[in-house]
Amino acid sequence: MKIVVLAGGLSSERDVSIITGDMVCQALRERGHRAALLDVFLGYEGEVSEDFFDRNDGISEDRKKIHTQEPDLDAVRKMRKEDPDCFFGPGVIALCQMADIVYMALHGAEGENGKLQAAFDLLGIRYTGSDYIGSALAMDKGIAKKIFQTGGIPTPKGFSVTPDTVRPVPEEIGYPCIVKPCCGGSSVGVSIPTNEVEYKRALEEAFRYEKEVLVEEYIRGREFSVGVVGEKVYPVIEIIPNEGFYDYATKYQPGLAKDVCPAELDEAKASEMQQYALAVYQELKLSCYGRIDFLMEENGALYCLEANTLPGMTPTSLLPQEAAADGLPYGELCEKIIALAWGEGE
Repeated sequence: MKIVVLAGGLSSERDVSIITGDMVCQALRERGHRAALLDVFLGYEGEVSEDFFDRNDGISEDRKKIHTQEPDLDAVRKMRKEDPDCFFGPGVIALCQMADIVYMALHGAEGENGKLQAAFDLLGIRYTGSDYIGSALAMDKGIAKKIFQTGGIPTPKGFSVTPDTVRPVPEEIGYPCIVKPCCGGSSVGVSIPTNEVEYKRALEEAFRYEKEVLVEEYIRGREFSVGVVGEKVYPVIEIIPNEGFYDYATKYQPGLAKDVCPAELDEAKASEMQQYALAVYQELKLSCYGRIDFLMEENGALYCLEANTLPGMTPTSLLPQEAAADGLPYGELCEKIIALAWGEGE
């Protein structure tokens, strides 16, 4: 198959996306596909032709590093030679239309909020992951929380605010609390204020990224994630940060967290978490694959935090580890995602 692996963009998760895209691209090539990596924002300056799919440039070793801080997006914008206000770089649409399918290796709002998926639907471009409805519902954490509540899925108490509707933290949430952008990812812009002064600073930090912010109660407990691929629920994985919480650096810097899969849970609790993961997948109208994140208190109470419609596929990412624990190697996982998007498989 001719496959465009679409990555990069202007998200705070740009670095993560590029690593995901490079790994996916190489895995698909090893399995006989004509796959080529394409930055959705920077595009392709060469001739748009079938030869594009035989490129195997990959990315340079210095770009295979995910730094502890999010990328300098202003610098990325300056790399674009023309029309920097257009999300699609030169040649992107034409190459995606030429492909049999687009593997969505994008992360963050621009790749996961449904807008790109809607555009591709209108253009008749096939792609991996959820459609525009599921993507939009999952990306907005405020909307997703309301859906969890109506669907009987346990989730932390919380409320959304904009710069014009900021209000104090209510007593039922209290301090410490969690402050995070509504449509962010990889824990970028997330803070844990312990008092009113820190709360105001946390809001300022989160508003740097978005104009809508979610404030939630702080749940002390163990962190878990559950992958769902084609409605098959994978083994639960536990994430144990060496210190602090599971922030941007901890997610992607090797050695800063320990992942245990299958998680050390009794069978009943693991099954309960998997059932909630599938319920979230269905309630948010997700398709193809996704990853659902949870917290569990010491008393065993579970809380669903969010759903990820395009989970990372980097060396430290959770979904590939879960698939491997279920007997599915990385390359076969990529192949399965392609098959599901093509309408084959379970």
